[in-house]
Amino acid sequence: MSLRVLCDFDGTITKVDTADAIFSAFAAPEWRQVEALWEDGEIGSAECMRLQMELVEASLPELNAILDTLEIDPTFPAFSDFCRRNELELVILSDGVDYFIRRILQRFQLQYLPVRANRLVQLGERRFSLAHPFSVKDCASGAGTCKCASAALDAADRRTVMIGDGRSDFCVSQEADLVFAKKSLLAYTRKQGIASVAYTDFNDIQAHLEQLLPEKALNLPIANFPLSA
Repeated sequence: MSLRVLCDFDGTITKVDTADAIFSAFAAPEWRQVEALWEDGEIGSAECMRLQMELVEASLPELNAILDTLEIDPTFPAFSDFCRRNELELVILSDGVDYFIRRILQRFQLQYLPVRANRLVQLGERRFSLAHPFSVKDCASGAGTCKCASAALDAADRRTVMIGDGRSDFCVSQEADLVFAKKSLLAYTRKQGIASVAYTDFNDIQAHLEQLLPEKALNLPIANFPLSA
């Protein structure tokens, strides 16, 4: 039995939401109205992100200038190395923007990590949109990246660990075998009665996963996975 780790990006690996940083710098003010429509449940996250991205007016170098100021959790590179040493599949699973994610990962020599996210589409020198290569037609949340579908891939012979912090992780938290949560995701799992492990940084997650590395632990029923409040 192998272990697969699906990890959110914005607010989980990064300290801030990368898309919000770009929208705040370069999008027309209407991007916040679009955000409100999503928060009220009137549109799905795929439509929300696409409409917001189409309100951005900037060149790629200008986008890069903002992205290159954004920091990640300083414990994440060591966690990524831990996963690689122990042959744990670590996948970045995000409803954000692939170009933003890859630009930041490259700065920290983490470009080898697979990324599933919305794809940035350049329409002109200063205009953009998004495509959704990991969307699913019947996704309940209208997400551009259906995290539940990713969690279901080859689930029969792998335990799935989900690491997240926010609303885009709510649905998949019900599908994963083990959930590491903080911020609004932690509140959601507690409210819904979903077993989850609270964490502060990736050192906490690594320490917990080290208990699962022996083959005997990986073969335990999920009810016997070592969880903490």
